[in-house]
Amino acid sequence: MERDHQRPRGRGRGRGGGGGGGGTSNRVDALGRLLTRVLRHMATELNLDMRTDGYVRVQDLLKLNLKTRANVPLRSHSVDEIREAVRIDNKQRLGLLEENGELLIRANQGHSVEIVETESLLKPILSAEEIPVCVHGTYKKHLESILTHGLKRMNRLHVHFTSGLPSDGEVISGMRRDVNLLIFLDVKKALDEGLKLYMSENKVILTEGFDGVVPAKYFEKIETWPDRKPVPFRTQVSGNSTSLAS
Repeated sequence: MERDHQRPRGRGRGRGGGGGGGGTSNRVDALGRLLTRVLRHMATELNLDMRTDGYVRVQDLLKLNLKTRANVPLRSHSVDEIREAVRIDNKQRLGLLEENGELLIRANQGHSVEIVETESLLKPILSAEEIPVCVHGTYKKHLESILTHGLKRMNRLHVHFTSGLPSDGEVISGMRRDVNLLIFLDVKKALDEGLKLYMSENKVILTEGFDGVVPAKYFEKIETWPDRKPVPFRTQVSGNSTSLAS
């Protein structure tokens, strides 16, 4: 199954640096990790007043009775530290907004909470020319299942794609570093047949799919990574069945 790529990453790898320990860098890094997890996945259980575009008041977050991985209470952090956590995140997972004298914060993508509405959070992609590359990173062990069942959003709101490859020289949000398989989307065909695609503030391409699934008939090509060897596959005429080519 595709769960390895789409699952919430509350305690996964990401921004660099360890979990606990002292020092300003670790303290702020751990704060950013906690904020990302809360804003993506925990708003409902924590009774946060989250808007449909994902924003919550920073002051509401600073009242929560939670600790970061550095064992620092969230309540002991300052607004300036939250600003710094957003600034140093090289994947730009978080965004700030000042509105009516209040500072708001949101996760730019990766949500599982259903409070968030896609149209409020993301920018629609209307033409294939907007994204010459649209690729999903995954693992060879999942390929047979993906070809049979499509790419599933699992417990998140969207299936994630990126507009570039790890070798492009920039850190890419929306793709794990250790993927060994790349699935390229035929964007024009997908858009022409009604698949809605969106872009997040940190340049991740997202889709709800059709009932949570991107069918394999929209795959343009599949390659291994990092050697980029083509993986032959075929789609039946009906478009409902895809398999590895023998």
